[in-house]
Amino acid sequence: MALIEGCRHSIEVTVPLADVQAETERALVEVTKKVRLPGFRPGKAPASLVKTRFASEIRQDVVEALVPKAFRKALEADGLKIVSQAKYSDIHFHDGEPLKFKAEFEVEPEFQLGTYRDLPVVYNEPAVSDADVDERIEKVREQKAEYVNVDPRPLVDGDYAMVSLESLAGAEPPIQQDELMLKIGDENTLAGFSEHLKGLSPEDEREFDITYPEDYDRDTLAGKTVKFRATVKAVRQKELPEVNDEFAKDLGDYQTLDELKASIRSSIQREREFEAQQTAKTKLIDQLVEAHDFAVPEVYVDRQIEMNVERRLRALAAEGIDPKSIKLDWEKVRETQKDQALKDVKASLLLDKVATAESLDATQDEVDKEVQRFAKQQREAVAVTRAKLQKDGTLGRIANSIRTEKTLAFLFERSRKSAE
Repeated sequence: MALIEGCRHSIEVTVPLADVQAETERALVEVTKKVRLPGFRPGKAPASLVKTRFASEIRQDVVEALVPKAFRKALEADGLKIVSQAKYSDIHFHDGEPLKFKAEFEVEPEFQLGTYRDLPVVYNEPAVSDADVDERIEKVREQKAEYVNVDPRPLVDGDYAMVSLESLAGAEPPIQQDELMLKIGDENTLAGFSEHLKGLSPEDEREFDITYPEDYDRDTLAGKTVKFRATVKAVRQKELPEVNDEFAKDLGDYQTLDELKASIRSSIQREREFEAQQTAKTKLIDQLVEAHDFAVPEVYVDRQIEMNVERRLRALAAEGIDPKSIKLDWEKVRETQKDQALKDVKASLLLDKVATAESLDATQDEVDKEVQRFAKQQREAVAVTRAKLQKDGTLGRIANSIRTEKTLAFLFERSRKSAE
């Protein structure tokens, strides 16, 4: 008998008495070979004595041998695809009777795929103006700026001060920077530094206190008052390159400024199209999830929560934060992340269903290109990278990622787009 609630199943299994007796005899023989009883040679103790003295061990062996086997047989008979570990309970095991038990587990969700083509979505084709191009060029100019020393004179707003800075008190660990460049009067420079450095000339030295804001991005300095000694080493001004054909040639394979501007316009266009399409694809996924109501195994949700948390911890590690220093309350994490994880799982199952319906899969060439990209990043032979990715399961994840992106592209291409 099977009880079904969403993806949770509960079945009652009966093992025939003949199978129980045969397994009990086998277990008795195995235990007899291993036990040591006073007065008997190894393996020669009477079966009746072994059966009495080691009844619990024999019982345990029989249960461990028969229950999983009977459970698998019952699953095959019912055609169920299990996705979680089974929990066994209500084990009924008495002499002269069949073995009975209950098994609880979760199975793959079953649902019918509804409409996924011609879904309505808001999408505005991105535009790029001349001002957008000029703004990007200005950013490149800033990156190519040179900071040149000017004749010694007192610092004024707008100057770049090259200073030697050391903390005398209040900082732990102490601060020591021999060449620090600060823009006097700039909004990104703490006002205290601009105030105390303004008016100083090269080789001038001054001691002063700086009180850092409570929300300063370095925790070791936030809210602290630090005594500094600063020595001005040079006064500099920023020189930006002229925007002309020579500027374009210095940036790459461009002969004229117009060619550079055309390339930048195309680049911005691609960036904005990608962002706009990603937004539209997210809305399409939301529609699919909202239109399909089906149960999801808890084990899927738990795995998704773990993946989301691991992704966040990796991001923190990339920012220089040690994940081990973060103490997580998993019960609280599960409670706060459950809704999003459930949505993520449903989206994944739906996209997989669409991909299957439309025969969308990653080709070998597509996977090979990704492997080659990984190999180039790691600066190693493609065969070496492939072996590593195959071993840790990344190769399969690459193929799945490509398949998902193809499915999202399919949904977007077949959607009914309208402007806001």
